[in-house]
Amino acid sequence: MMEKKDTKQIILDEALSLFAVNGYEGVTVADIANAVGIKAPSLYKHYMSKQDIFDAILTEMEERYKGQVTPMRINGMDANKDMGLFINISEEQLIEMGKGLFLYFLHDEYALKFRRMLTIEQYRNQKLSTLYAKQYIGAPLSYQGMLFGFLSGAGVMKQENPQIMALHFYAPMYLMLTLCDCHPEREDEVLSTLEQHIRQFNHLYQSKGD
Repeated sequence: MMEKKDTKQIILDEALSLFAVNGYEGVTVADIANAVGIKAPSLYKHYMSKQDIFDAILTEMEERYKGQVTPMRINGMDANKDMGLFINISEEQLIEMGKGLFLYFLHDEYALKFRRMLTIEQYRNQKLSTLYAKQYIGAPLSYQGMLFGFLSGAGVMKQENPQIMALHFYAPMYLMLTLCDCHPEREDEVLSTLEQHIRQFNHLYQSKGD
């Protein structure tokens, strides 16, 4: 039983590594089996198709993300559940949390390789292009827009358009993530910029109680 579990994980790891270099469309089941060191029929004992492998990778990513945010006491997906934490959070805690999540998405093997794969496939696979837009644009902006809306209603942040606030907060962070993808040697510089960004955002939008 343990051998089968190990093989299933190896298949996911090798498949994602191939997807990150060649894209989802550029990899066959035979390519994955060859990378694992097994025959294609043996791979089908663990996963029914390449889509099945892809779905398992998505599940693995979700579990890794939960493992990252749970110690931070945040849900990370439901802004309503996270509002209480952010009402009383200090600027230093916000910076620490922001850096922690940034470094997770930058260095987690699954998050990094999956982002690379979708970056490739957004230009040639409509389904994965839609997933890219949801994963890295729609979902983060929706979550943060709801969160800023709640915080504005609670008097913690200024009464501004929460969706534009989300755009102001998130867009530079994703831009810096992309920069680090291209130039890993600039990570320290980017982290310094990230801290300045969070401080300035907080100063611009934090309610002064007037």
